[in-house]
Amino acid sequence: MKIAMVQMNSTGDQQENLDRVAEHTASAVRKGARLVVFPEAAQIAFGNDLARATAEDDGQWSESIAQIAAENNTVIAVGAFRAGENGTVVNTLIVRGVDEGREISVDYDKIHLYDAFGHRESDTVTAGESVRTFRLGGLTFGLAICYDVRFPALFTAQARAGADAIIVATSWGAGPGKAEQWKLLGPARALDSTAYVLACDQADPAVTGIPVKDGSPTGIGHSYVASPNGTLIAEAGRGEEIIFADIDHSRVAEIRGTLPVLQNSRLKGALFVEGV
Repeated sequence: MKIAMVQMNSTGDQQENLDRVAEHTASAVRKGARLVVFPEAAQIAFGNDLARATAEDDGQWSESIAQIAAENNTVIAVGAFRAGENGTVVNTLIVRGVDEGREISVDYDKIHLYDAFGHRESDTVTAGESVRTFRLGGLTFGLAICYDVRFPALFTAQARAGADAIIVATSWGAGPGKAEQWKLLGPARALDSTAYVLACDQADPAVTGIPVKDGSPTGIGHSYVASPNGTLIAEAGRGEEIIFADIDHSRVAEIRGTLPVLQNSRLKGALFVEGV
C-alpha cells in the first residue's frame, strides 16, 4: 500500500489549513496514495487560542475532513483538537475515509502530555486514555502523537493489538539535540514493535517563514518512514513537501519471524520490582 506523508506548516486560520489539506490530499491521491497522513495540530497551529478555536468550530472541521476523504476515495489521518475538560482541549489524531465502501472513523486522543523541556501541555490539554487502531486494505494501523514516541510500551501494545504500522503525527519542538532525538526515536519504536513507523512532522518555520508564536512547538521537518527493522525508507527535509512509501504486511511478518521481540518478551504484563 502506498502512503503519503504531508509535511506542512499549519497557521492560525482553520479554513486555510483545511483548504491545504484538501489540496495536498488530492495531489497525493493522484500519485497513488491510499492513506494520506498530516502532522499534529494541522487544524490550527500551537500558539493560537485552541480552546476558542475548537468552541467556534464545533466539530465542523472534522466533518469537512471526512468529506475530503470521501471525495478522493481515500483515508486521511490528521492532527486536530476538540473541547476537553474545564476549558482545556483534547489533542487528537482523527482518521476519516472509506475502504471499499466501508466507512473509517477513528479518533486517538494523545495519552502522554508534553510536560517537558519547560513546556506544560497538561495545563491546557486533557489526556487521552485509550490505545486505538484501524484497518485499511488488509493492514492494521496504530496511532500516536508527538511525545508518545518516547514511550515504548504504547508501541508494543499496538503491535500486540495487530498493528503493522504506527502513525506518529507531531509538531516537534526545536532546541538543542531535539532533531537528533526525533530521528532516533521513531526507528527505535519501529524496532520495539517490529512495525512500520510513519512519523509526520510539521515543516520547520525557520525554512518556510511561518511566524512562530510564544515559542510554541511548531515543527522541525524531517518526517520519515521507518521499516520494521528500523531502517528509513523515506525521509523529508526541513521544508514543506510530500513523501511517499510502500508498506507491506509480508515485510512485517518476515521481520517478526526473524526478530520475534514481541513473542520473546517476558514483560508482557505489569512489571514489579522487589527492592532490598
